[in-house]
Amino acid sequence: MGTENPGHPNFPMRPPPGPFASAPPTMTPFSSSRPTPPIPPPPITSVPPAGGPYQQFPTSPFPSTAQSPPIRAPPEGQPPFQPRASQVSASSVSFPPQSQVPPVPMGSSPQSVIFSPSGVNVPQPPTGSLFPGPRPNIRPTFSPPDSSYSATKSTFQPPFPGYPSKKPAVSQAPSPFPAQQGSFMPPPPASSSPFSSQQGSYAPPPPVAAPLGYQSRGQMQHPSSAPPIGGIQSLTEDFSSLSLASLPGSIDPGCDHRTLPRPLDGDEEPSSFTEMYPMNCNPRYLRLTTSGIPSSQSLASRWHLTLGAVVCPLAEDPEGEEVPVINYISTGIIRCRRCRSYVNPYVTFTDAGRKWRCNICALLNDVPGDYFANLDATGRRIDLDQRPELLKGSVEFVAPTDYMNRPPMPPLYFFLIDVSLSAVRSGMIGSSLAQPQMMVISDLDDIFVPLPDDLLVNLSESRNVVETFLDSLPSMFQDNVNVESAFGPAVKAAFMVMSQLGGKLLIFQNTLPSLGVGRLKLRGDDLRAYGTDKEHLLRLPEGSFYKQMAADLTKYQIGVNVYAFSDKYTDIASLGTLAKYTGGQVYYYPNFQSSIHGEKLRHELVRDLTRETAWEAVMRIRCGKGIRCTSYHGNFMLKSTDLLALPTVDCDKAYAVQLSLEETLLTTQTVYLQAVLLYPLSGYTASCGERRIRVHTAAAPVVTDLGEMYRQADTGAIFSLFCRLAIEKTLTNKLEDARNSLQLRIVKALREYRNLYAVQHRLGSRMIYPDSLKFLCSYGLALSKSVPLKGGYADAQLDERCGAGFTMMALPVKRLLKLLYPSLIRIDEYLLKPSAQTDDFKNIMKRLPLVAESLDSRGLYLYDDGFRFVIWFGRMLSPDVAKNLLGADFAAELSKVQSLVNEAILVATRLLNRILLNMLFLFCWFLCISERLRPFLSALRHDEVVLNSPGSFMFPTQVILSEHDNEMSRRLMRILKKLRESDPSYYQLPYLVRQGEQPKEGLLLLVNLLEDQMGGTSGYVDWIMQIHRQVQQNT
Repeated sequence: MGTENPGHPNFPMRPPPGPFASAPPTMTPFSSSRPTPPIPPPPITSVPPAGGPYQQFPTSPFPSTAQSPPIRAPPEGQPPFQPRASQVSASSVSFPPQSQVPPVPMGSSPQSVIFSPSGVNVPQPPTGSLFPGPRPNIRPTFSPPDSSYSATKSTFQPPFPGYPSKKPAVSQAPSPFPAQQGSFMPPPPASSSPFSSQQGSYAPPPPVAAPLGYQSRGQMQHPSSAPPIGGIQSLTEDFSSLSLASLPGSIDPGCDHRTLPRPLDGDEEPSSFTEMYPMNCNPRYLRLTTSGIPSSQSLASRWHLTLGAVVCPLAEDPEGEEVPVINYISTGIIRCRRCRSYVNPYVTFTDAGRKWRCNICALLNDVPGDYFANLDATGRRIDLDQRPELLKGSVEFVAPTDYMNRPPMPPLYFFLIDVSLSAVRSGMIGSSLAQPQMMVISDLDDIFVPLPDDLLVNLSESRNVVETFLDSLPSMFQDNVNVESAFGPAVKAAFMVMSQLGGKLLIFQNTLPSLGVGRLKLRGDDLRAYGTDKEHLLRLPEGSFYKQMAADLTKYQIGVNVYAFSDKYTDIASLGTLAKYTGGQVYYYPNFQSSIHGEKLRHELVRDLTRETAWEAVMRIRCGKGIRCTSYHGNFMLKSTDLLALPTVDCDKAYAVQLSLEETLLTTQTVYLQAVLLYPLSGYTASCGERRIRVHTAAAPVVTDLGEMYRQADTGAIFSLFCRLAIEKTLTNKLEDARNSLQLRIVKALREYRNLYAVQHRLGSRMIYPDSLKFLCSYGLALSKSVPLKGGYADAQLDERCGAGFTMMALPVKRLLKLLYPSLIRIDEYLLKPSAQTDDFKNIMKRLPLVAESLDSRGLYLYDDGFRFVIWFGRMLSPDVAKNLLGADFAAELSKVQSLVNEAILVATRLLNRILLNMLFLFCWFLCISERLRPFLSALRHDEVVLNSPGSFMFPTQVILSEHDNEMSRRLMRILKKLRESDPSYYQLPYLVRQGEQPKEGLLLLVNLLEDQMGGTSGYVDWIMQIHRQVQQNT
């Protein structure tokens, strides 16, 4: 049965034998050399066989080491499972040859393992196969037994810049191994529906499976079971591998860093999951760590990558799609009587449309009269096309008044601004015009509101007054010399004002709170606590005031966003607690200067005030029978065991949840999850005053094969959950313990996966992993080197570490992965090309590995982690490029700076020659190691050593990157604008750095090249080798 594979080359079918040609003899295992009778090939037809979408094949004569899951009939309403290309062909990554490989004569080309490209069906005639009979159209290619594990040249990742690539050849050979898990087995007869039929109910169709994408809507509406899992698995390796054996007599690690898997394409949303269940909600709303739910607790215990989900309920709608709004005025919202889940595409209608069965708890519910519709001959509601809630996984219901505790309140924004001396000097507040009225509360112990009814004003009615106040704010405190901050009493006063209406409290703080309740100590410089069991206390809030205050704010529906500006310790761990438990956010601006960071603050404040926001919201996640939510992670307050209180929630917030099995063995074939967000619509739109219920529903199959869980894994969701777990662990343990815990999870997962294939495959020194987890190690290294987890005291300031932790706890999957593995792009080639060749922006903006070898001293590079830009000027870059991008004046100043740097190096070198050289020679003579230090001493004499400068010869900090009147500058600004528009949640402020400009280059760029060894941390190759050694232990 032929298949169409758009976007990939089609290979011709094997020509049928001639009328006089005899079929080639086939040999069966354990038989004599006598050939078996020929078996005629199956007829080619476009109709699938009755047993399922694939041909039936004899059972393997060899016993399988892992039990194959039963192949079930396609569920009602679900398409049959189609394996991905990674399940059909094995892809290998090349490394230096292993010691067990047969010797190759000198001068001969290296052996290579041949594999079929991902997603391509290669119909090849089998030779010497262990299985008689014809083959289906999906035919994996085999490598010879004597070279199946030899060194290969990979096409898994694009070649490293500056190195040629090799094209793979195509060949095949018999496989020395029998079929294992998921091999072709005759499927059992289709099981009947678990639900009893009612009069006039839907009758199951004949057991003829349709190809993926050709299911009728009637079939898709009745998913009583999951699609068959593991129905096909190739006879060759269905995993990717890295050969880590070093050459004999060599000290090299044996791993070619150029071929390591890297997430250069960013986040990859799971596509097979969407194809299996097309009526699921979009993955940007809800993503599972694996789309294969374990069927038993014993199987779940072998899944070490955490079973869970990541929910972003108000994520921005996909382009061209909108969440439909449904208003049940007469019937009311259709919900299950027992579990209270909402009607969705996976419910089934029976009894001629008079009853519907809940897909979450399987309860049979009555259909209200106003919602009733007859069923057609296929069991399909005749009004199905007019019911978005039965077609789409994401809908929004207009809630009636009984869903409201009180009418929706107008959006209230309260600004709490620090006006201490440091705040005025930093320029945190703007210019002056006039002096409005000011009231002062001098008693910090007994806070009261002097004008409780007049402190809140309507913006449309009092806009001029508000603008005048903002303009006059700096002049009101320009002569202030008070360095103290009464932060705690001010928060209590704001709470008293806002408690009647709720809303959002925006705090702008520049100084460590030092007066009144909530005053904090300067504890960030306590070096004695680092490395001890008390280290984690520095990352926790001091005292109980801030957590209790957050609980009171949440009770009265007040969310808090904290904007912290300081070049000194401000105790973000305590201040951020207010945002953490009220569904808010922390913005941290270290060393804030209004001339440099003003545009970033303006953009992010505008985004905060204008993005889609839900007020007074609550969220609950319901799971199908046998599954429950065990823990939640993010910025919220738990109102009950499973109800999240969110005074404010917006499109930039995501929440993670861990799942577990309630029962020893699941009896269902499909598990359903439903995330529900209840919130009022506030504002000045036509829908103001309504209360909405946003519902996201997803289905996932239950699997009995651990390998299938790995194949359906979602790396993005896994590390979104891992990140939150690791950051929370730093609040109770040392940083090293959090990193070790992360590494241990990765090792256990890869070891468990290796055990699946250790018997039937000669793994040797190879590190194997499923294609879905090819970036597991790279993201693991990136997370270990992230600001909340990396190093110790000297690697990140305490406020910076805590601020990054609060931010990463709330990030959606896509933005988190970009922060973990940022983009490094060479842009000078794009800027210098003619206009006619710059149309394809995506092809030109090619991401590079985060290694120092990616940087060319003749190039211009852009580093983007979603929060800032770093533009790196190579030392040998043409001066015309700097002139066009930065202006003639700055280019001339830059040349002067470079001459000053050279002169400083010369002076420092001569000084070292006078002071140090004699001492060094004496020391070398004493230790008899002068030969080892001779190159270094020679370099000092010839002015070849670049000394680290404390920052005197950097790019001037006053330079603001702006558009100049030339095409090159306009192209650069278009690049930055396009990257900012792709993710407007944060504003990337550009930083300029020149090659060799220390310590600025090291702090801004080199320390973020996470694949290199830096500051005693492991590089990517060392990390891989360390993981592999631990995986091989006790395997």
